[in-house]
Amino acid sequence: MTERSLTVAPLTAEAFAPYGDVIAAQGAPTKMINQGLCGRYHDLARLDFADGRAGISLFDAQARHLPHGIDMVERHPKGSQAFLPLSPVRFLVVVADDAAGVPVNLKAFVTAPEQSINLLRGVWHGVLAPIGAPGRFAVVDRIGAGDNLEEHWFDTPYRIETVPDF
Repeated sequence: MTERSLTVAPLTAEAFAPYGDVIAAQGAPTKMINQGLCGRYHDLARLDFADGRAGISLFDAQARHLPHGIDMVERHPKGSQAFLPLSPVRFLVVVADDAAGVPVNLKAFVTAPEQSINLLRGVWHGVLAPIGAPGRFAVVDRIGAGDNLEEHWFDTPYRIETVPDF
């Protein structure tokens, strides 16, 4: 089966903004709390749920190794989905634009250690893919009735050969 090459870029807030939020403690805290002993980085993700409620789950994700194939992406039409690594592992973030219900223009990012992401509601994305080592993640997403998963399988998969170091 022929595959299409997909280049990976470092994850930045600017490049990822159309698809979601980069969650990271950068710069000075928004404010100091707890008698000045705790810095709060406030409201870092645009959580959005059509109905239901926010829930927190833990995911244990197996390591992915290069080259890495992408034969499917998914989206959640009823709620955003945030991934917060609990172990020091980098992970791939694959996203796509939507063209009348079909994912197009795939983009691939790799997180830096301690970066988290929030995928906006309805954004096509790859599955959770820690690189080189397994990872445990806290996931904040919609809990509620109704189907909140759509999958798209590619006739011609994509392939990631390398991931930049930084």
